[in-house]
Amino acid sequence: MGNKIVTFTEEQLDDYQDCTFFTRKEILRVFKKFRELNPSLVPKTMTANEPVTVRVPIEIVTKMPELKENPFRERICTVFSRDGQGISFEDFLDLFSAFSEHAPRDIKVQYAFRIYDFDGDQFLGTSDLEKTLQSLTRDELSPDEVSLVSTKVLEEADVDDDGKLSFGEFEHVITRAPDFLTTFHIRI
Repeated sequence: MGNKIVTFTEEQLDDYQDCTFFTRKEILRVFKKFRELNPSLVPKTMTANEPVTVRVPIEIVTKMPELKENPFRERICTVFSRDGQGISFEDFLDLFSAFSEHAPRDIKVQYAFRIYDFDGDQFLGTSDLEKTLQSLTRDELSPDEVSLVSTKVLEEADVDDDGKLSFGEFEHVITRAPDFLTTFHIRI
């Protein structure tokens, strides 16, 4: 009949649909975006273990239109990368799923916390808050201003006064931010 290329097996598509917030059609659209990042590296057929083993370098992923203006593009890629070096299709699909409009608030909050936790210690300390502010303001605040804002954030949100924000404290603050869901979003 035709020479239709099979990108994924039915089982793979079922699994991806079960563990993301996407339809099959959206999964294939995400794959198209992934393949466009580096067509010579990413094969058209991903029916074996290629969705996990084929990795596009983070430097290439950060240049895609959906991320290139985001001040956290490197952190986003690092958080979603299983090895910290490259992004596999499954990493890429997870990234787009977490940033989709269908992802629930709790998923978005978990990933936002991980993105802002620069040192990976499961808390947002002063240095994490300072790096977050520097990224958000694109280094337009003076060091004194960054320090002042970080101190004020901790004064307001650090309920147990341990000098850092736990996930629960961060979640309490971020869920009151009215624009969080609309800004933590990437369209496919």
